[in-house]
Amino acid sequence: MDIDTPLQLQRCIACKDGMPALSDAQAQQLLASLVDWQRDGKGIVKIYHFKNHYETLAFVNALAWVSHRTDHHPDLLVGYNQCRINYWTHAANGLSINDFICAAKADALLAI
Repeated sequence: MDIDTPLQLQRCIACKDGMPALSDAQAQQLLASLVDWQRDGKGIVKIYHFKNHYETLAFVNALAWVSHRTDHHPDLLVGYNQCRINYWTHAANGLSINDFICAAKADALLAI
């Protein structure tokens, strides 16, 4: 893990089956650097709220581009004015640094 570079500026590592998951201590440390993200089972989740369906879908489309570029894809639950994002790394059967990098990138989409 690169502790000197903000998560949203880091690059995901290639996922390979059997890659090790982060320890609970590592995951908690990274989770503490994110705003309003929570542990949920194997993953981390956050619900984003928007004014309307258009803003929700604009966010989802921007997130889809980030997911494509990072090759790390979340589970999404999209409603009229909200989007629930769930990141976890299937190849690790738990959390990897990629989940936290992508969570920070999702947050950065709304920091503009």
